[in-house]
Amino acid sequence: MSQLIVRNLEPRVVTALKARAASRGRSAEAEHRAILEGVLLGQGPAPDFKAFLRSIPESADLRIRRSRDRGRTVAL
Repeated sequence: MSQLIVRNLEPRVVTALKARAASRGRSAEAEHRAILEGVLLGQGPAPDFKAFLRSIPESADLRIRRSRDRGRTVAL
C-alpha cells in the first residue's frame, strides 16, 4: 500500500475531519481514506455493521423482536 502525506491543512479542516470520523466511529485516517475512495473512485468502502445500525432511522414505531429460538441442543 502507498502512503500519502497532506501538508499545510487549515486547522478547521483537520477539526472537521476528526469530528466526521468520530461521528462514524472510525479514526481520522480511516475517514480520510474513505473520503478519497468515495470521491476518486465513485464508491466508498462497504459499510460495516456499526454503520448499518446507525443508518436505521429512529422511530418510536420501530420494534425489533428478539427470536425465542434457542437453537438446537448439541452434545459435546
